[in-house]
Amino acid sequence: MRIYDIIAKKRDGFELTDEEIAFFVRGCTDKSIVDYQTTALLMAIYLNGMTDREMITLTNEMAHSGDMLDLSSIQGITADKHSTGGVGDKTTLIVAPIVASCGVKIAKLSGRGLGHTGGTVDKLEAIDGFRVSLSPEEFICQVNEIGICVTGQTGNLAPADKIIYGLRDATATVGSIPLIASSIMSKKLAAGAECIVLDVKAGSGAFMKTLDEAKALSQKMIDIGKANGRKMAAVLSDMDTPLGKNIGNTLEVIEAVDVLKGGVQSDLTEVCVVLASNILSLAKAISLDEAEKQVRRSLSDGSAYEAFKALVKAQGGDTSLIENTDRFKKAAFYREVPSPADSYISSMNAETIGLSSVVLGAGRKTKEDVIDYTAGIILEKKTGEEVKKGEVLARLYTNNADSLDESERMLLSALKFSKEKPVAKPLIYDVMR
Repeated sequence: MRIYDIIAKKRDGFELTDEEIAFFVRGCTDKSIVDYQTTALLMAIYLNGMTDREMITLTNEMAHSGDMLDLSSIQGITADKHSTGGVGDKTTLIVAPIVASCGVKIAKLSGRGLGHTGGTVDKLEAIDGFRVSLSPEEFICQVNEIGICVTGQTGNLAPADKIIYGLRDATATVGSIPLIASSIMSKKLAAGAECIVLDVKAGSGAFMKTLDEAKALSQKMIDIGKANGRKMAAVLSDMDTPLGKNIGNTLEVIEAVDVLKGGVQSDLTEVCVVLASNILSLAKAISLDEAEKQVRRSLSDGSAYEAFKALVKAQGGDTSLIENTDRFKKAAFYREVPSPADSYISSMNAETIGLSSVVLGAGRKTKEDVIDYTAGIILEKKTGEEVKKGEVLARLYTNNADSLDESERMLLSALKFSKEKPVAKPLIYDVMR
């Protein structure tokens, strides 16, 4: 079998066999297939697509290319969630402790951010002392002891996906639904949880720009999970507007803590309630109404907040920062961005806003970049809100004063204004189960 023939076959629009896909994944992992051959096949897949069988085979081969976590020693049903990425998306910090406080075990491996999208691992590392690298034994022990563990991905979890994703990112083949679905689900399958809820974003700040694309991706991932015996659901949510008010690692932790303390009712709260309710409904085999009652009770009685503190303490983090978020380190420089006119904010480009936070130091342009955990943006006004001339639209935070002008320019370019109040868009588009 030759990779040359496999490339030519997919280039000409033919379906690959299970054996050919397995040969390709093995070759990527052991480097017997060189990068330019891998990228040629990825481009052929991008242009010609994959059948469901091809996609499921690719996912399973990538999942089994490295370690497969065995969660059978965890007492109880295990659950995981995954977001396809967005701006201000700190849902894991809220949803995971809610679910754990309601009696379902959260065994979650999370990633870092790149570009305009944030990463859960980076947010957790903004908490002094928080360990994101645990051994599989520590991971399982912690889940059994306190019901929750959130760590970075192990070095040998779906290694084929790491190689393929890096090449997709560099060769303009990211936006392929079969490749996105297999990338996400290979890691979810390797991580071992029984119930998986996907938060699939649609809009300017998401990889899926339209609702139709988001639905198509969701269905593919549900199909993959179902074929592997997992309980699946997908929540399709808006990402034309950033989620919540805070963008940037420390700022997002602070906002998450505010929600967990029950003091914030916002778009962020509602998305987290829907996600957590779907996880509980799947894991406990209860109605969504009953699941939502349990979720809201965990927020109101403080049990979700206590679960988050337990997570931070177990992984070496400074819980005094959670108890009093004013103790977090603050950026040296700060700027208020005023409204240019009396008007309504008719729309926001979430991607551009996310990139303006990267300019401040809150994200990475390359995987090697060092993040400024204190940098970021607080949005004081969002889509649909009325503003007066000179009123503060947003606050910028950074340790690099030279970045403020460019970040402000980008932020303002992301906002559109109108004299009339815009029609409100739904926050949750659909739930697929």
